[in-house]
Amino acid sequence: MVAPTSSAIVLTVNGEKYPLSVDHRTTLLDALRERLDLTGSKKGCDQGQCGACTVLVDGRRTVSCLQLAVAAEGREITTIEGMADGEHLHPVQQAFLDLDGLQCGYCTPGQICSAVAVIQEHAEGWPSAVTADVRPDAGPPTLTADEIRERMSGNLCRCGAYVSIVQAVARAASADAAASTEAAA
Repeated sequence: MVAPTSSAIVLTVNGEKYPLSVDHRTTLLDALRERLDLTGSKKGCDQGQCGACTVLVDGRRTVSCLQLAVAAEGREITTIEGMADGEHLHPVQQAFLDLDGLQCGYCTPGQICSAVAVIQEHAEGWPSAVTADVRPDAGPPTLTADEIRERMSGNLCRCGAYVSIVQAVARAASADAAASTEAAA
């Protein structure tokens, strides 16, 4: 008997459920772009090295060109199309616009998804390769430009908008920290 090569799955993308029948080899990126017409995530290198296809899966960064669609079933997937709240841009999107954190825009959806996760990871106290004190009781490291560059290093920009990208992530992180402080008060 030959094992089946496709499965019926349900993907939860940007809060919506999408039933699909997919070949087991279909990547999450291809399912998003070709089957669901969510073309914000880009196919750059198709090898997981450029970050253009970055989406959030259960709030964590994922290069969707390496994630199989069948393995994403039952998980919350957020693409660039799901970042804004109606006409109100996500703070990271607004910071990218305000500070010109883009040029051609090809990498921008992946950069923004990654930046959202970077800010969350930092808030949770995750260290990076440049974090000086990685002890859990040290608390979150200061989100310096070096920290941002290291944390965003999986997302390449062929146009070289890195200076503005770092500034945009820093601004959005500051806004997020201020909002968290206000909510706690």
